[in-house]
Parts: sequence; structure tokens; C-alpha cells
Amino acid sequence: MLQSLEKILTDTRFTEICGKAGIGISHISYSSRACAANSVFVAVKGVNADGHKFIADAVKHGATAIVCEVLPAERDPEVTYVKVPDSSYALGIICDNFFGHPSAKLKLVGVTGTNGKTTIATLLYNAFRQLGYKSGLLSTICYKVNDTVYPATHTTPDPFVINKLLSEMVETGCEFAFMEVSSHAVVQHRIAGLTFAGGIFTNITHDHLDYHKTFESYIEAKKGFFDNLPAAAFAITNTDDRNGGVMIQSTRARRFTYGLRQMADFKCRMIESCIDGMQLNIDGTDLWCKLSGTFNAYNITAIYAAAILLGQQKDQVLTVLSGLDPAEGRFESIKDNHNVVAIIDYAHTPDALKNVLSTINQAHQGEGRIITVVGAGGDRDKTKRPEMGKIAAEMSQQVILTSDNPRTEDPEKILDDIMSGIGITEKKKVLVITNRKEAIKTAYVMAQPGDIILIAGKGHEKYQEIMGVKHPFDDKQIIKDLMDK
Repeated sequence: MLQSLEKILTDTRFTEICGKAGIGISHISYSSRACAANSVFVAVKGVNADGHKFIADAVKHGATAIVCEVLPAERDPEVTYVKVPDSSYALGIICDNFFGHPSAKLKLVGVTGTNGKTTIATLLYNAFRQLGYKSGLLSTICYKVNDTVYPATHTTPDPFVINKLLSEMVETGCEFAFMEVSSHAVVQHRIAGLTFAGGIFTNITHDHLDYHKTFESYIEAKKGFFDNLPAAAFAITNTDDRNGGVMIQSTRARRFTYGLRQMADFKCRMIESCIDGMQLNIDGTDLWCKLSGTFNAYNITAIYAAAILLGQQKDQVLTVLSGLDPAEGRFESIKDNHNVVAIIDYAHTPDALKNVLSTINQAHQGEGRIITVVGAGGDRDKTKRPEMGKIAAEMSQQVILTSDNPRTEDPEKILDDIMSGIGITEKKKVLVITNRKEAIKTAYVMAQPGDIILIAGKGHEKYQEIMGVKHPFDDKQIIKDLMDK
């Protein structure tokens, strides 16, 4: 379906048009190789490449319109060139316009923070499906349009994919949609043009400083999401996080708080916690849920708060919450016939690893050993590696350091970085086994009845990325196969 270029440029803040503004557009791309006839190419300045260098290539592939920050010196007379102050922002707005503003036709809730995004977004989707609503999900694990599942490429995909999926959700009758909002997505304007009904802040800790450079910039990125929420939306923040108040201080949205320690609009108290669940009191009502740990108590409370603010009944929400299973790769537990428990968790930051190990220690109460299998991803923030090694060694009886997703880095050097944070006295309980499959196997062979094996870092991921190549690899399947032998 052709749409007028002039129409889809609405609100892009363009400053100049060279050529015909009324031409028809059938496709939007920021990759020159994906361009074809009747497509608009948006020249985005990315982390690794500048789209302006590929304008000529886009034209060769058939692009009939170019959106860019700097007009090329040589221009094809058959092509329309549009100058904008910010191509990334323009891309988001163009995609929103092209698909007819789908986010405004349902209730879209965004979840941002360092930890908990996947659990909250996924379980909100699961809860609303159980409450009887057609719903959509954009998460790290997968994208869902009601019951249709698509593989996920990013925590928050590019604007074209977001709006295409939201449009499909609207067409299939979805009333609600829940999505993770990464700090990268905010800075890169991937959510530009979207209309949010609400936003949730989980927490903010050490992560992504390789990209944001400073913790202050990381905070500002997260805060940017709330700064742009409309007045009709709600903003829910974790009042127990030291930066919880900062997140919503400039928002126009209606402000609400949740927490366990301080006074909050939505208050939770943890009564009991064990490996396979916990008892909570939320807003004066007790419930048992299948998730464990203080961090999940926060997640459940945030989910409850969002559901209530989306107009759902308290009793129905609590009933649904009590039956929800953990999100894939988020504190998933498996038990063999010899009382050995394996927990698979995506923990890939110091804070997440500490939270998971704290939960295990609290529930385990010294009845057996905790054996932690952990690594750190390559081409990511190196400063968190020593801290993760320190936490693993101090909070486990046995540690096996292993490869995670080394990407283009030498896995041995990553392991050296992790080991550098471990004290001399703690190193005696640390093994280094680079091969992740062998590391998991060794942990299981070492385990005795009553022991718990934590396999941290990859969680839901079904691959291991080595030198740019993704190899099939599933932590959960590997440990299950070992337990079934």
C-alpha cells in the first residue's frame, strides 16, 4: 500500500525537501540493502556505521526518497531528499505515521530499568491473557501478537518492527501491549512516536557503561522514557531504589510508587520465601506465588500496580498472579531424583547475580552447597566483570568460571577479568573451565544431594556467540540431559 511521503513526514521536524513531496512510499528502511522501488531510506548515524555513507547505495537499490541530516552534494533528480535535524528521531515518527499510529489504538505499557524488565513485561502479558484479553508482547525472549510468536532480535526492536508488530496487534484485536524499553532504545529514539498508556521503572544498577560511558548518562537515558510520557499515562516507580524518585521527577504522567521497605501507593511485604515460591502480602491481602526472592517480590508488586492502574479488579489480579510461572530463563529451577536442584537465570550484571544468590542463600539456609557457574559477555562493559567474580565467590561454596557469549573477545581474557575481582582466600574454591558445556557437566558431577547449582548469565538464550557466529547452546537443555541420564 502506497502512502504519501508528505503525510508520513508529519512531525519529523524536517527543514528542507528537495524533490516531490507527494510521491508514494510502500516501505521504510535504514539499511540500504533492504531498499527497493517506492522505499524511503533513512540515513541513521549508528554506533558502528553512518547511514549517510550509504545514500548512493540506497538509491541504486531503488529508494525513491532519502531522509538525512546532511544533504548529499550529488543528488539524483528522480529521488526526493528530505533534511531533518535527527534521523533517528525521524525514523521513529515516520514508522508511527506509516502504520497509522497503532500504539494509540491500544494500551501500551513500557518497562524500563536494569533488572526485571523481561519478567514484568512477560508476566503482565501472561496475566492479561489469563484475564481474558487479547494482548501483545515485545520482550528480550520473544515478540507475541496474541498467540502468534516471533523470535526476538533485540530487547527493544527498531521502530519499523515495533510499529509493524503493534499494527498487527491492533488488527487482531489486542487491547493491551507490554514492552521492554532499553536505555539504548530511548537514546536511539526507537520509541519515538509511540503513545504509552503507562511506564514502569524497576531499578538501576551497574550496566551498559560501555555504551553510556557514565552512570549519570545511563540514568538520564532511563529517565528520558518517563520525561516523554503523556499526561494521561501513569508512571510507576520503585520507591526503594535510590533513583526511583529521579526517574519520575520531570514526567507529566500520573505518578505512583511501589515498594517493600518504604511507604508506597502499592505496598508489598514478603512473609516467606523458598526455592519454588513465596508468600507475599500485597495491599493487605496474602497470596502465594511461584516466583522466589526479594527481587521478584518487587516484580510482582509492579505487575499488580500496573494491572490495577489499567482498570483491573484487585481480587482477579491477585488470583491470576498466584498462578503465574516465572519467565523463561528467570530463576527457573529443575530438580533431579537425587535432590540436586539447578537454577537457570539470566543474571548478567553484578546486582542481578547478587539478587539471585541472595535468594538462593536465604531459601537454602545452609542445607547444602551452592555451586555457581558464571561468565560474562564479550564486547560489553568490562568494569562489571571483577565485581561479578567477587560476588560469585563470596556467596557460593564452589564457583566455576566459564565462557558466556564471548562474541569477538578472547574468552580466556574475559575470565581473567572476572578472576581479578576474587580475593586470594576465595580463589581456592574457584575452577576455570572455558568450555561452557564442560563447566555445567563438572558442576553437576560435583553436586551432592541437597546442593544447588546456579547456571547464570544466559538464561533463555538458545545460543552461544563466538567470533560473530551463533552456535546452538541451551543451558537448560544441557542440565536436563545430564539429570535424565
